[in-house]
Amino acid sequence: MSTMNGPVQPEDLGFFNVLANRGSLTAAARELGISTAAVSRHLAQMEARAGVPLVNRTTRRMSLTPEGELYLARARRILGEMEELAQLLGDARAAPKGLLRVNATLGFGRSHVAPVIARFVQRYPEVDVQLQLSVDPPPISDDSYDVCVRFGEPPDARVIARRIAPNRRLLCAAPAYLREHRLPKTPRDLARHNCIGIRQGDDAYGIWRLTSGRGATQKTEAVRVRGNLTTNDGEIAVKWALDGYGILMRAEWDIVQYLRAGQLVHVLPEYRTPDADIFAVYSSQHQMTARVRAFVELLATSLGTS
Repeated sequence: MSTMNGPVQPEDLGFFNVLANRGSLTAAARELGISTAAVSRHLAQMEARAGVPLVNRTTRRMSLTPEGELYLARARRILGEMEELAQLLGDARAAPKGLLRVNATLGFGRSHVAPVIARFVQRYPEVDVQLQLSVDPPPISDDSYDVCVRFGEPPDARVIARRIAPNRRLLCAAPAYLREHRLPKTPRDLARHNCIGIRQGDDAYGIWRLTSGRGATQKTEAVRVRGNLTTNDGEIAVKWALDGYGILMRAEWDIVQYLRAGQLVHVLPEYRTPDADIFAVYSSQHQMTARVRAFVELLATSLGTS
């Protein structure tokens, strides 16, 4: 066995754990299926590489030195992580099963995520899914969910954020409203309109940002808007817009059917508003589990082609 490579060799970890568990060179030799002399030789090589004694040898029973205790504690931790990794890899190869906890926003979760979950459990009957809907996405540090479906990429490198589908925010209003009020031609015109407000997450309430041009000619204007209707529920805001109460900025996913039917009209179509792309967010710890991988894939194929 080479003594030239580093003070710790991978095979040393399991060997030392067995030696400490058995409490003697002879008992360790029996478990490892080698001679007592081979155990003694391996231990001597470990100590030579480490540069410190790891074991106090006595005629009746061995004990660990302080350095040996430190070595053992770290070795057990590494071995445990290796075993956990092996289980995760096995889980990734296996059929999805177990509990999957999903969080999504109220409107989008109800109309788009819930149907995907229904198809998911039909395809993978050994998975139990808990869907929790909330106005705002939970904090990144919250480990209550395996997958969170949210608008916009989270500004945090500690999680994996997979872009599921593009999603523009659009300005819209009902034809009835636009017949009674002059159609806005520039962002500044919005200040004279009744604008329906939605308070959600950390979005700056009452400020709408509209961008025109591309590249060097790109220009963004921040317009302070006002109106006499405000809610934290997107579906209510869409209903108010449909009923002709004002201009609304809303994600395309939530209003596309009304635009196609002519119940809502795209306002200031030559201007762009901040994207609200749809992301599946999950921790790197959960990415290896078969149920998370399969669910995120189904989300991507179901929503990404819509």
